[in-house]
Amino acid sequence: MTGFGGPAPDAAVYVISVAAELTGLHPQTLRTYERMGLITPGRTAGGGRRYSHHDLELLREIADLTAHGIGIEGVRRILDLDNRVTALRLRNRDLQAELEVTRAALRRARIAAGTAHPNTLPVLRHSVTGQSVVVWRPS
Repeated sequence: MTGFGGPAPDAAVYVISVAAELTGLHPQTLRTYERMGLITPGRTAGGGRRYSHHDLELLREIADLTAHGIGIEGVRRILDLDNRVTALRLRNRDLQAELEVTRAALRRARIAAGTAHPNTLPVLRHSVTGQSVVVWRPS
């Protein structure tokens, strides 16, 4: 549950008719998207579909892309690339955190060994474009 008493974004609570109404899509379209593997709604013990808020957002995104003339295979590719970008961002965040922990440990080790000097640690600098990283070490 969220802080406002509503369901969590991933809680599968909406029946197909409600999901269709909330997204402006026909229930058969939702079933088709499921068959195509674009969406995977939750299921009840009896086999009924249940959609989450996250599912509704995905359905709206699919509808928006198709409304702009993108075919289903293009939509599939866009969603796949979007998922990859999200995964890479999370991995990058994890690696940055790991780097900071490693740098702190290295700093502590150098201080403990009495070899600490402000210019002995590598410095990471982002280029103007923000696309590359240069590692600088003093000579």
